[in-house]
Amino acid sequence: MAAGVKLVEIIKRFGKVTAVNNASVEFKKGELGVLLGPSGCGKTTLLRIIAGLEKPDHGEVYIEDENVTRLPPQRRDVAMVFQNYVLYPHMTVFDNMAYPLKAKKLPKNEIRRRVLEVAKMLEIEHLLDRKPAQLSGGQQQRVAIGRALVRNPKVFLMDEPLANLDARLRIRMRGEIRKLQLDLKATMIYVTHDQAEAMAIADKIVVMNEGVIQQVASPHELFLKPANVFVARFIGDLPSNIIDGDIIEKNGLVFVDMGFYKLKLSNDIGRYLLGKIQNNHVKIGIRPRDISLSKKMEPDSFKASVYLVETLGEANIVTLKVGDYMINAVASPGMFSIGDEVWVKFNVDRLYFFDGKTEKSLL
Repeated sequence: MAAGVKLVEIIKRFGKVTAVNNASVEFKKGELGVLLGPSGCGKTTLLRIIAGLEKPDHGEVYIEDENVTRLPPQRRDVAMVFQNYVLYPHMTVFDNMAYPLKAKKLPKNEIRRRVLEVAKMLEIEHLLDRKPAQLSGGQQQRVAIGRALVRNPKVFLMDEPLANLDARLRIRMRGEIRKLQLDLKATMIYVTHDQAEAMAIADKIVVMNEGVIQQVASPHELFLKPANVFVARFIGDLPSNIIDGDIIEKNGLVFVDMGFYKLKLSNDIGRYLLGKIQNNHVKIGIRPRDISLSKKMEPDSFKASVYLVETLGEANIVTLKVGDYMINAVASPGMFSIGDEVWVKFNVDRLYFFDGKTEKSLL
């Protein structure tokens, strides 16, 4: 499949700060790609470079195999939806949506046809005579998307388009954006810091931190095979617990020594890890849902005390204090209270192992 957008070795600096550092990634035509990461990681800068609103200091941008690195925004055939919608307050919804078509000097009947067609698709036909101040946040967001859709561009760029909506509307609108993208078979690149939003809509996720791409993968692969400690902590409805440990061999068996507990590993994984690391030091990742808790001692378990209990509704997040660590686990409501002593068991088959120095995945 042809590339919708391709970035090659993009570097962008603002003074002494490197906002994007040697970023290379490709999005297929018709794919919904998400740039995901914490605030200040470089994802919006990368989106603006694709749009032509920022010039890279190094590297190239391709849109459908055309090198557009030196082309101005208006010649790239992209449409961008911003976080604050940027609607003209003095114009009606119709005129806001029609504006990019009028700028192209299209015939009036063609402009009207396109606006009405998109308004029907977005279910905002009844709002065409209103002005932005008369609209709710969700309605304004639809108008901003509609203004992008009427242009029928090669690429849609969306910069945190749902950030100003309440939680319930965000969930609804992200589903509508995904359905719209699939119906149109459009190439879309979407920026967010919300990993749940990214996991829900993306074909491909680009995880960024401090200007560097950490991993490019499908949502499923990101969850099951995080490339490093940062991705393991960032991806998932609850962050992974990361614990320092040492791989040790004793009497022909292999253990990971976490200080507060020595956990026996299978011979295959243990031998593999011993062959991969130089100083035996690793970081172990375990997701809260892969930890089981009991009030009674069980085989291969260790003791901890309950530090905090937070209600999620159908489950509780239980923060455990063991040694120098705070470990999060998930338990049924009402099972544990602050101060309880509990027995903790890790699902050994769901552990992640990272190099203690580079923090890159070992498996």
